[in-house]
Amino acid sequence: MTDIQMLKQIIEHAKNIVFFGGAGVSTESGIPDFRGTNGLYTEQDDLRVPPEKILSIGYFNEFPREFYRYYKKNMIYPNAEPNAAHIALARLEKEGKLSAVVTQNIDGLHQKAGSQNVMELHGSCLRNYCVKCGKKYDLDYVLQSDGLPLCTCGGIVRPDVVLYGEGLDGYTWTRAENAIYNADVLIVGGTSLTVYPAASLVDNYKGSHLVIINKSTTPYDRYAQLVIREPIGETLKRVFDD
Repeated sequence: MTDIQMLKQIIEHAKNIVFFGGAGVSTESGIPDFRGTNGLYTEQDDLRVPPEKILSIGYFNEFPREFYRYYKKNMIYPNAEPNAAHIALARLEKEGKLSAVVTQNIDGLHQKAGSQNVMELHGSCLRNYCVKCGKKYDLDYVLQSDGLPLCTCGGIVRPDVVLYGEGLDGYTWTRAENAIYNADVLIVGGTSLTVYPAASLVDNYKGSHLVIINKSTTPYDRYAQLVIREPIGETLKRVFDD
């Protein structure tokens, strides 16, 4: 039995699949990951500041214009479209097989593909709000702003994403923990499972059908029933096409 045949069998017998994904899910949509060969973290901005520092709450508060220059250039991809992975997961949810998508991505592509129950651990670039009055803004407002996006009240508009130095949203985290705990199949894709606390969510899974689809090794490979070292979109597409 091939890996694809085994994955197909696992999905066919599943009653409650949860998918947990990272940056690798969106690379096939043209969005670079962070730690890969051509990832954002392998290149340093011309400010000579590490990306992790630029994308921190401290840097945003002190240098908002520089933050937005980097953020608009490297973190927002408004023309990106869902790839085969997003589409396959939305299809599984529609068929009643998949109950939740837990994602570390901020691009909104799961929802764009049709997924309904998406838990965004790190927020979304599609949502933005004023740090002063809380007024909400969409992504177009940020993209069309000249440099620093400002609210009508004069406050700075910031993306509703978790920056370095900030904690994850407790409500979203608890929902993700519960979803994974209650899953009979957990499919992990496009993540190296090395970034905490997000990676620790896998520890909540108590079932025996852990599937990991990632091009590189992860610390959880030895616990998996099935490990596939191929792109997640290509893999899920083959499940439905074969």
